[in-house]
Amino acid sequence: MTEATETSETGIADVPSPQALMIDHLRNLLGDMLEDASVHQGQIVLRTGVTSIVATLTALRDDQHAAFNQMIDLTAVDYPERPDRFEMVYVLLSMRNNMRMRVMVSVGEGQAVPSITQVYSSANWPEREAWDMFGIFFAGHPDLRRLLTDYGFEGHPLRKDFPLTGHVEVRYDDTLRRVVNEPVSLVQEFRDFDFLSPWEGMQANIPGDEKASKDG
Repeated sequence: MTEATETSETGIADVPSPQALMIDHLRNLLGDMLEDASVHQGQIVLRTGVTSIVATLTALRDDQHAAFNQMIDLTAVDYPERPDRFEMVYVLLSMRNNMRMRVMVSVGEGQAVPSITQVYSSANWPEREAWDMFGIFFAGHPDLRRLLTDYGFEGHPLRKDFPLTGHVEVRYDDTLRRVVNEPVSLVQEFRDFDFLSPWEGMQANIPGDEKASKDG
């Protein structure tokens, strides 16, 4: 009796899910390039290395059975406490199998990631966004410029150590009659609030309260 038709203790045939069958296929397809594979919330999650990302995505795209021929999204997550600070996330879609996949890659700060624009042309702008927001450099990208921030912007806003106020502010200068960029100058320092209501400690009766208390 094959694994797909074995019966569990409940008497119901224990049939592997399509995701589990796909993972078995991907283990044979990717070999040593595959560091880990699992199913999380109905979605396949693979982990590979930075140096293997182009070969891994190319195999996932070109394999006739897997056919993950669409890149839906590309982003990153910042974990400042980790030795490899960033987690690159590639979201793929297989229209043939109606299946989504996340490919995860750990990236150290200052480490270059090979661009995948030659594998998925849709990665062009998401890689520029990741460079702009996180400062992750993509080697081989055809036009790696900032995408969302202004010219001359300093820093990368989605890093968790980036100040909430930013480094510079933009305003219109009436004297110069033009827009200027200058260091952030706060009118007052941030304050801590206790969020206590100012009304809770009042003992005096406010006119009209007597009627409200009687109705209550």
